[in-house]
Amino acid sequence: MNLFEKIFNYQILSKLEDSGTFMVTAHERGWLKTMLGHPAASEAFAPATLRRLQLILVHDQTLDTDDLLHKAASKERHVYHPYVRPLRHAIMNKSILQLSYGIKGERAYSGQACFPYKLEYSMVKREWYLIWYHISNRMLMSTKLQKIVELREQECTTEYYGQVQAKAQTLLARRSVSADILVVREYNEELSRILYAFSCFEKEVSYAAESNEYTIRLYFSSGDSEYVLSKTRFLGKRVRIMDGGHLQRRMLESATKALGRYAE
Repeated sequence: MNLFEKIFNYQILSKLEDSGTFMVTAHERGWLKTMLGHPAASEAFAPATLRRLQLILVHDQTLDTDDLLHKAASKERHVYHPYVRPLRHAIMNKSILQLSYGIKGERAYSGQACFPYKLEYSMVKREWYLIWYHISNRMLMSTKLQKIVELREQECTTEYYGQVQAKAQTLLARRSVSADILVVREYNEELSRILYAFSCFEKEVSYAAESNEYTIRLYFSSGDSEYVLSKTRFLGKRVRIMDGGHLQRRMLESATKALGRYAE
């Protein structure tokens, strides 16, 4: 493909993107049709959306999985929970919930006034969590979706919603910590891979033109510090922790212990 063809193709793709058009290949359509046959699809999509997708893909072929063999697998756990969709709607609709849930020791609470703040997925535990503000007890809660027994959405005034939201954000800000991760210049081309490793965290990316360096600022709760360290170790010499004293100390400690095992 010559330069003019590349420019022309880029212009076409840019116009399609601006118009909200998304191009997919026949292989991607086949993969999607195969995935829609999974039992979790009925939970992930609204019934009308699922029917529409199935109608669009009616003439496409599913992927041939007869020759695939899955060996030594652990028990399958669906990464999509049926409560994800209604909770997302409640957050988008700025609604208060009446929440019933269970805790350890087979105890249960019902009809708790809940301000749903956000949904989080733990890559370690492979569990969905609801981060919410307990209006009566004035405290932040983190509850597994599988522990939720029932939820009922309730409308509230904009003024009241704003007041409760401000209280929840104040408490979250106290728990939140941040760290700056520098991408070593030699690995700038692997920025996408590095960002994918930290994809489950809120982050900001800045670029310093004079030094040709990218810096990723991660935001996470203090309880996720060890998980951030594990991801950083996985990336090896591609990244370096620039600040966040606790993370630097823990990284030095773990690296020193690892090297100590091979010392003569």
